[in-house]
Formats: sequence, C-alpha cells, structure tokens
Amino acid sequence: MQDNKEEPAPMPLIFGRVLDGKGGGRPIDWDEARCWQPAAKGEVLWVHCDRAHDEVFDWLHETLGVPESTVETLTLEETRPRAFREDEWLITILRGINFNPGAEPEDMISMQMLADHCRVITLRRRPLHSPREVLADIDRRHGPRSAGDLVVELAETMVAKMGSSIVDMNAVIDDLEEHEDDYEPDDIQDQITDIRRNCLSLKRHMSPQREALRDIGRAAVPWLNKQNRRDLRDTIDRLSRYLEDIDVSKESALVLQDDLNARANAQSNRTNYVLSLVAAIFLPLGFVTGLLGINVGGMPGVNSAHAFWDTVLLCLGIFGVQIAIFKWLKWF
Repeated sequence: MQDNKEEPAPMPLIFGRVLDGKGGGRPIDWDEARCWQPAAKGEVLWVHCDRAHDEVFDWLHETLGVPESTVETLTLEETRPRAFREDEWLITILRGINFNPGAEPEDMISMQMLADHCRVITLRRRPLHSPREVLADIDRRHGPRSAGDLVVELAETMVAKMGSSIVDMNAVIDDLEEHEDDYEPDDIQDQITDIRRNCLSLKRHMSPQREALRDIGRAAVPWLNKQNRRDLRDTIDRLSRYLEDIDVSKESALVLQDDLNARANAQSNRTNYVLSLVAAIFLPLGFVTGLLGINVGGMPGVNSAHAFWDTVLLCLGIFGVQIAIFKWLKWF
C-alpha cells in the first residue's frame, strides 16, 4: 500500500467558517478561531484543522477544556470509527475513502470530530474531500444552519463518497462479466483480486462506521434536533444498503472467479486430452519403427527393395485401425 502521508500544513487551520444560521458563513482565521465566542444567536464555529500540529492539542486541552485522554484519542493516526459523549462534547471518529492521487482504494482516511451546540471541530491528517464539499455548500449559502446540521451533513457526505466507490466497483464487475472474452485471463484475475480486497477493506471500516452513526443518534445531546436524528437514520439505512451491496459485489467477484477457473480447467483438460490422443496414436507406431530399426541379423525385409514402403503401409494400416477404434469408443 502506498504511503500517502504528507508534511503538516504551515498553519494548524486548513479552513474555518462561522455559520450564520441561514446556510452561509464567513471565513475565520486561526488567531480569531482560538478565542472565538458566539456574537449572535445561531452562530456556529466550524474549523477544519491538521491534527499533526501541537497547537491543535494545546488549544483543545488548555483553551476549550477537553480532557487530555480525549484529545489524545482525537489525534491518533489509526482509530476505529466510534462516537461517544464527553461532558457537553460529542466525540465522533469516522473514516472516508481516500481519493487522493496515487492512493489505494482500500486506504481509508480518518476524520475526528468534536462538537457542541456552537462549535464543530474536524481534524484530519491527510486531505479529505468530504469537508470540502460541505464547505462549498456553505460558500454558496446552501449549507448547514446549525451544529447538528453540520455534523449530520459531514457524515452523510462521507457515506455518499463510499457509495460512489461501491458503484464504480460494481461497474467494473459488470464490464468484466459482459466482456469477459475481451480480456486476458491474468488481467481479469488481477481485477477480481483487487475487487475482493476492496470489498473486505470497505466492509471492515463501514460496519463500525454504522455503529458510530448509531451512537451519534443515541447520544443525548440537546442540539441534535428531530430532523437531524431522522436524517441520521436515513444515512444509517443507506450505509446498511451499501454493506449489502458490498456482499453482492464480493459474491459476484467469486462467481466470476469460479467461472474463470472453470474455463481454465476446461481448457487444460482439452489440451491434456489432445496430447493423450497424440501419444496413443504414436505409441504403437513408435514401437513398430523402433522394432524394425534394431540393427541385428535376421530382420525381415532387409534385402527387399520394397521393405520401406511395406513398413509405411503397415504404419498407415495401424493408424487407420486406431482411428476406427477411437471413433468406436467415441473418444473424438
């Protein structure tokens, strides 16, 4: 698997917005974000940071008062998807598909999220597309209006990205099934191996992700309203369908692989059958020619001018008898 780690960004803040409660938001820099307090009703701070910076750890722990053990959990490189409540904070760890150039499809990127009624802090180590899509909605003034809306939309976007990857994988399987004869067997085998590996990786991360989303819904945080919880249930249902699609993709890949193996075995059997027939035909002919080629006295036809052609006729006769026997036995 290719290592897609990159150097930390020059500043901890990748981007930040102060949501105005109407679907839009204004940019905010790192210095303002560290001491931000809501100035109007409905304002929500969203900062997307590179967790590799020590400043992020210090800000979360010392300024916002997040327990040190929780901050350590948020800044770990490899963490299983989950969600839990810590005082007034909702802590969520999700994983998304790595769409960065040169990345392996099964290489997942984690995003940590810390949220309360007026702040949503998302952390990542490697570039992730989903937050950028939500940011674009905010800049078009069609984005989330509250902290609950933002948390749910981020989760929905990450799940939707997984769905597009599954659709692409199914398209590859369909193409292989429809045009199997146009590909070399080794190429098909390689693609099937990649698909099965991707299925296993996606399911390994998506199953706990579904539980993490359920834990968000179970968390008794008052700023998640009924619509947020309803949208979250819809996202969980969609994720469940994706998991079923993964199982179907894996089974389709297995069927395709079994068909490929069956064709290879049939081709091998046909080749062995032809070789066996050739060997059966030439075995008695080789015996006759070998016997007549013994350089000892008393061999019949040694002094005959027609001995060679007599031998040829004998071999042709044996060949004809063999063909008749093989046809009678229905060997071909």
